[in-house]
Amino acid sequence: EAAHAAEPGTKVATPVFDGALEEEIAGLLDSTLPTRDGERLIDASGKTMLFDGRSGEPFPEPVSVGYMYILKLHHLVDDKIHARSTGPYSMITQQPLGGKAQFGGQRFGEMEVWALEAYGAAYALQELLTIKSDDILGRVKVYEAIVKGENIQEPGIPESFKVLIKEMQSLCLNVEVLSADGSVVNLRDTDDEVFRAAEELGINISTRFESSSIDEI
Repeated sequence: EAAHAAEPGTKVATPVFDGALEEEIAGLLDSTLPTRDGERLIDASGKTMLFDGRSGEPFPEPVSVGYMYILKLHHLVDDKIHARSTGPYSMITQQPLGGKAQFGGQRFGEMEVWALEAYGAAYALQELLTIKSDDILGRVKVYEAIVKGENIQEPGIPESFKVLIKEMQSLCLNVEVLSADGSVVNLRDTDDEVFRAAEELGINISTRFESSSIDEI
């Protein structure tokens, strides 16, 4: 009733989907000013008669007129496309950072791992989870092999595995890594080997930064 009694030109602010009811909108349309002939340009349906600009004849059916507000989803490919070769790594896990803003790498999640497992692509999966990610020694060895034109060696132990071991040891669990012959693997020795291999190549990794990479170091 209030909508039908509204003054012509009344401005209304309402939410998009949970605001004015259909009856209220029809009432506001009914409150529009009539023309000199006493006819309303827009009736309660929100439609009006339009005329063909070439022939001057009216269109057969009334047409909705007025401002149409839409929500534009501003997602363009140019703003989203991203690729990287080398770049910043996380200080804790030594894995590439995530997101275009941080110049991060592409996430290879569980479902992608399952897909490669289903195809039996064991070596591709091993490469993605080691030398292309957080195998520090493997990254240095691969760089050395590429520089010298040699074959890439077997990947080492990922840094994330070492982090897992340390977290379990912090829970007072005696966790040790055993080799194929049953001997205990000292993870500290693998870290020292990383520094030795890097020094031979002239790479200084004595200090790890949150966003450090081979290129930046």
